[in-house]
Amino acid sequence: MKRLGVSSAHVNFLPRAQWERLGEVGFLQRTGLQYHWSNRGYVDFDGFLSALSSRKRKAIRKERREVAESGLTIRRLTGKAIEDRHWDAFFHFYTDTSDRKWGSPYLNRRFFALLGERLAERVLLVVVERDGTPVAGALNLIGDDALYGRNWGCVEEYRFLHFEACYYQAIEFAIERGLATVEAGAQGPHKLQRGYLPVETYSAHLIADPRLSDAVGDFLVRERRQVGMEKQMLEAESPFRQEG
Repeated sequence: MKRLGVSSAHVNFLPRAQWERLGEVGFLQRTGLQYHWSNRGYVDFDGFLSALSSRKRKAIRKERREVAESGLTIRRLTGKAIEDRHWDAFFHFYTDTSDRKWGSPYLNRRFFALLGERLAERVLLVVVERDGTPVAGALNLIGDDALYGRNWGCVEEYRFLHFEACYYQAIEFAIERGLATVEAGAQGPHKLQRGYLPVETYSAHLIADPRLSDAVGDFLVRERRQVGMEKQMLEAESPFRQEG
């Protein structure tokens, strides 16, 4: 930090063992929550549904049925199946979402071109079409043992389509590929009811100014306690059937 002339250093999304070690050498420790789906050896989507409580299982089937009856076509594209026209459409979804949420689209069209050129085999692009015209899409990155949900956007609204394109299609893909996890990111307890359970994430932070470091450290102690309580509360609302 002194050599670079920076005021702080941050390590995000590291394994717990490394997080604990950095805490021992003076880094401030922070926890957060994400929602992950875990593959328990499911053969297909129905196998996953069978692990849920009856009420949650019926709710998901109802959501998927309504999307299926809406006249939309949903395609899961990877590798060479992803064409420039798909990236054009998805970039439009991406910028439209940023505009509507008062955000700033930090990725340009060239980024998506390079992603398709260099990492297409690591991309799952869920494309939703109406009469052959793309109206929504979800971008995922494929890891060695996990699928990472990244971006979603649409130009037409359909009930439950977000859940179908972002969560259920990801689960089906992970089961087909034998992936262990789908990481759907932070925010949204609504993910819980669709089989994505809360998982702690870890980050470590070093702040040069001792006054600021003390203040942040005091806050993080209380925040970690709150995150732990929130995780316990969410786990109590698990949609999975209770054994025994």
